[in-house]
Amino acid sequence: MRLIGMLDSPYVRRVAVSLKILELPFQHEAVSVFRHFAQFSAINPVVKAPSFVTDDGTVLMDSTLILLHVEHIAGRSLMPPGTPAHTRALRRIGLALAACDKGVSIVYERGQRPEEKRHQPWMDRVGGQMLAALRDLESEVSDGWFAGDSVMQPEITTAIGWRFITQMLPDIVPVADFPRLAALSARAEQTQAFRETNFG
Repeated sequence: MRLIGMLDSPYVRRVAVSLKILELPFQHEAVSVFRHFAQFSAINPVVKAPSFVTDDGTVLMDSTLILLHVEHIAGRSLMPPGTPAHTRALRRIGLALAACDKGVSIVYERGQRPEEKRHQPWMDRVGGQMLAALRDLESEVSDGWFAGDSVMQPEITTAIGWRFITQMLPDIVPVADFPRLAALSARAEQTQAFRETNFG
């Protein structure tokens, strides 16, 4: 199995961390959708990160769909059982992915569009949506996340999203306003799966 994409992408990293927690062997190929477009296109013409090449050569896209596949292979889930807990988990993952999506939008706007062509009202709106998602996550994060042996997908995705956003957009996120998310991230980054998928 091959995971294609850069680990500074929260979507690539959530798959990499999950694979390690599920103890599934895989080959990571650090191919950038920007710097290595032609190389990525040869693997997946859509050039979407993460891309995941199965053992039979099928190319999958979208981190959530890839995770469904690898959990099926592993024979176990990183989602909690029981309807109420499962519903809460989906809400938290949705918030974390929404925060990531808005953060990525700002990163792309800053990195790919000339400064004179950036639309600040749109970036302010997207930044506000990102902060709203983070505020909701802050209210739902448990002090017990990453404190025990059982790590679930809401924890993984939230910790990865927080690390990405605060590293890429430190001028937008008032870290002191999110002490639980900061503590969660610190605990997560000490674990083996996170250390082995670290980025600069």
